[in-house]
Parts: sequence; C-alpha cells; structure tokens
Amino acid sequence: MHESTPRQRIAGALIFLALLVQIAGFTGLGDTSRAVSYGLWLAVALLWRDIPRRSRLQAAALIILGVAMLLVARLGYGVPISWPDILRRNAFVVAMLVGVSFIALIGTGGNRPTPGERVTGTGGVLRSWAGVHFLGTILNLSAVFMVGDRLSRREPLSMPQLIALNRGLSSAALWSPFFASMGVVIALVPDMQYGYVALAGFPLAMCAGLISTLELRRRFDLSEVEGFSLAPRSLLMPLGMAVLVMLFHFRLTPALSIVSIITFLLPSVALAANLPRGPRYTLYRVYQHSMTRLPAMRGEISLFLAAGLFTLGLSTLVDAVTRDEWTLFAHFGLPQAMTSFVVIVLSSIIGLHPIIGVSTLASILSLDGSAQTLFAFVALAAWGVGTAVGPLSGINLSLQGRYGISSYRMMKHNLGYAAVMSVLALVAMSALATRLGQA
Repeated sequence: MHESTPRQRIAGALIFLALLVQIAGFTGLGDTSRAVSYGLWLAVALLWRDIPRRSRLQAAALIILGVAMLLVARLGYGVPISWPDILRRNAFVVAMLVGVSFIALIGTGGNRPTPGERVTGTGGVLRSWAGVHFLGTILNLSAVFMVGDRLSRREPLSMPQLIALNRGLSSAALWSPFFASMGVVIALVPDMQYGYVALAGFPLAMCAGLISTLELRRRFDLSEVEGFSLAPRSLLMPLGMAVLVMLFHFRLTPALSIVSIITFLLPSVALAANLPRGPRYTLYRVYQHSMTRLPAMRGEISLFLAAGLFTLGLSTLVDAVTRDEWTLFAHFGLPQAMTSFVVIVLSSIIGLHPIIGVSTLASILSLDGSAQTLFAFVALAAWGVGTAVGPLSGINLSLQGRYGISSYRMMKHNLGYAAVMSVLALVAMSALATRLGQA
C-alpha cells in the first residue's frame, strides 16, 4: 500500500474522530449527529480528488440535485429548511461502516482467514463463494481482497474465481445485519422486523451460492480452478459477532438500534483483541488503520453521504409540491413491491448504485406497520442482485481496480444470474408478503 499524503491522513483522522463522536452520542449526553456529519463531509472534501472518476461524478450529481431541490422547496414553496442539518442524512450509516472496518484489526495479519486444504473444481468454487460470503457478512469488501489475494498468489484470477468473489459478497447483502445495505434500510424503515427479513433473505443467499456453483460448472472447465478452503474456526468470528450483537440488542442495550450497536461494538472487540499485545501496539494499529484504510473508504463514504442529501432534497420537494398529500403508491403491497424491485435492479444495470433507487423510493412512499418489513426485503434483495450485476457497484469497481477485470465484462457474466435471482427474489417476496398480510 502506497504511503498516504498529509491531506489523506488529515481526512483519516477526521473520519476516525467522527466515529468517536458518534459513539459518544450513544451515552445520551447530547445530540452529536451534526458534528459527526460535518467531520465526514469535510473528510470527503479533502479526499474528493482521490475518488474514482465515475463514483465522483455520481456523487457530484446527487449533491447538486439534492441542494437544487432544497432551494426550489425553500424559494418556490416557502418550506423552512434547517440548512445546518442538511448534511446529517446517512451520516450514522457511514459511521457504522467505519466501525465495521476496524474488525480487520483482529489477528496479527489483518485478520487473514485461515485456509484449509488446497481444493480445486466445483467444490473449490463453492468453498470460495462460502468463504467470501460468511467472512463478508462482517468484513464486507475486505473479505473479497483477503480471499482474492490468496487465490491470485500463483496466477491471475480466472473468471470463475472472480464471479465467485462477486456473488459471494453481494449475496451477503440479503441478510447480514452488518452490511451497509442493512444500515441504510434500518435508517429508512426503523420499525422493520429483522427476523422476517432474515428468514426470507438467508435461504435466498444460499440459493445464490448453489446457483452460482451449478452455473459455473456448466459454463467453465473447473478441474484446474483453485478454490479457497475456509477452516471452520475462521467462521467463529462472524458467528461470535452476530451473537454479541443480538445479546446487546435484546438484553444489554435494547434502547439502541442494531446499527448503533454495531458502530461501537465491533471497534471495541477489535481493540480488546489487540490489547493483550500492549497499549502501544494497539494504538499503532489503530493509527495505521485510520491513516490508510479509512481514507481508502472515500468512494463509499461519499456515495452514501451524497445519497442522503439527495434523498432529503427529493422528499422535501415532493412534500412541498403535494403538501404531504401524495405518495407513489396508496398501498405498498406485493404488486408494488415487485415493481419497485425490478425498477431498482434495472437502474443498477444502467449504472446507478442501488442506494439511489432504494433511497428515492423510500422518500416517496408512506410506509407503516408490516409494509416497512416488506419494503426492507425489497431493498435488500434489489441491493444483493443489483450490486452483483451493476457495472458501477462497489464490488465490481473494486474487482476492476484490484484484479484488472472490466466491470462491464463482469456485468455481462452476471446478467443470467441476476435474472434467475430476480425470479427467486420475487417468489420469496410473495411468500413474505403473504406472511405479513401484504399480498
């Protein structure tokens, strides 16, 4: 990793400070959301020139449109706007992403997963998918690089290996409470019932692994394709973290949301895991992470913050024009859910990140009761399928930057997969809607 510049180190320090301020706010001593948002936005401003061009253009468009709609609402319709607060949307979701990133500090080698025996063929591809998927539920994009770098030691990654990495991570969005997708969804529909969503999303994710394995076996000769064998003990960390989050959510801190618990719990566990080697070693690892890894998150941080500003502008303008009397659908049931899912996935294929479609949809819907849970599943399913196939999604842009595979080539290889997964998602959506009484 190249040496970071002073500008990048200042940005990293601001992001780390924003995380600390966000955690301090959980104590109830005061509202820290404005300070957190200012720190994150300032960091984005410092890192702006380093953001990949396509991501930068997309974020800039969202920011300009968001501010423009707020101005129209204020000047054209007289809507009072709290200008100091317009940057707050999605700041706590970004804080959660930053908190999750610290879990990479567990282990002396950056938490590199422990490999099992060398495997090839169909079983190897399936194990690669499973390794990325289950590690990715906690480590997010870091899991792709951990597995991908290990597989590419002998020779460049093959297309089956790249596809396994892509789908293993993107399908984790269907159910993982630690994923950015879940943080956004909980922010948009805080009363959604996670149990129902996971009950539909987890089997769908397992189907993604099976479908991918069968498809790759049919399309490619896998006899010499090396897979990643994850040692069973490596899964103890994701499982243990999930248990800890549920313990805090239901017993120790029931007043805090899952997003809030993850924000403080994962960095705390990472620090506790390093402290036995001494305070100086622990501080060094935190410093190193803050100066290098946090600035590297500039793409996702800028996109999430920009999408929050865009959503605020859109919802404010829609409310002003319609005087709070219009929503896209009078009732959000199964037909509306299916339509929304298809539109978000299609928008991902043409280059929009799913967060844009999900946030836009939420801003023009009136959701209550079980409709929030149905919407949550729609959003997560669209995110899981859309990021796999979308040429400008974080996973595909990361694979392009790290391993040299064109993101548009990845899109072409995933179109059939996206079609099959969409059908299965609609079936799962139908079953969930029936269970919730929203069919």
